[in-house]
Amino acid sequence: MTNQQVHGHVPVMRERMAELLAPAVGTDAVLIDATLGAGGHTEHFLTTFPGARVIGVDRDPNALAEATERLAPFGDRFAAVQARFDEMGEAIAAAEGEAFDLVRANGVAGALFDLGVSSMQLDQAERGFAYRVDAPLDMRMDPTHGITAAEVLNTYSHGELAHVLKTYGDERFAGKIAAAVIKEREREPFTTSARLVELLYDTIPAATRRTGGHPAKRTFQALRVEVNGELDAIRNVVPVITDLLAVGGRVVFMSYQSHEDKIIKSALRELTTSKTPPGLPMDLPGTEAKFALITHGAEQASKEEIERNPRAAPVRVRGIKKLSA
Repeated sequence: MTNQQVHGHVPVMRERMAELLAPAVGTDAVLIDATLGAGGHTEHFLTTFPGARVIGVDRDPNALAEATERLAPFGDRFAAVQARFDEMGEAIAAAEGEAFDLVRANGVAGALFDLGVSSMQLDQAERGFAYRVDAPLDMRMDPTHGITAAEVLNTYSHGELAHVLKTYGDERFAGKIAAAVIKEREREPFTTSARLVELLYDTIPAATRRTGGHPAKRTFQALRVEVNGELDAIRNVVPVITDLLAVGGRVVFMSYQSHEDKIIKSALRELTTSKTPPGLPMDLPGTEAKFALITHGAEQASKEEIERNPRAAPVRVRGIKKLSA
């Protein structure tokens, strides 16, 4: 039985991620897996690049503990950091160990961001991410900090709730759901997911329920994004990781929701566009783009991979390389 089978999680586009980062990986290269999760991508990198080290970043202490145990056979080639990924610059600067010394001396050779909630978190029913089982409405990736999904439901105004559901979940019935939540919480505060799912079934019209997938999917996604500040973290981390990259270094982003992909697409377009005024025959000094795309548009998983791993179906992959400091 493989290690992957033991841990039960199949990393999305594992081989392709290694291919995209490979040109930047030399002797003593340090890669950052900014969304460590169960450690599947990191395990593949450490196996594929025997001269490289990986720093794994995750805000979830449970994920870090399990991944660290999984990756123990690689010894000091793996180092773990507990932080939200947009805070990893400060965490890496303060950490001790050879991998961190190499980053401070040479920069980062490559980085991977596998955005969104990890399969491991989805599979832990008690975390409240999944709508198909009754569990406490928590949804925090770091269960020791921040507001829970229950607190969002029980304290946000109608306007705030509707905004979250519409903006982060593309929920057509955001206003109607927000009104139903406020009415229901006056009777009794929300604590578990089954009651919220029941409310969504009662609120969303039957015709939409029959054709639009599970009626709770969009609301649960929106609550998770709000609880964890996911989109803010994505916006914040782009300058952090591009600053950490060595010249020639590469960073790859895997997005599963349109909101994530739009942020990444816009940020990478800005980084790879010359600031020279249009119409001039060449770039003015200091205005040339400091990064170049390493993907053409948004890459997707193959049909064969989606058949093997349905969680790969929505992924969109974009990456850049650093041309100059």
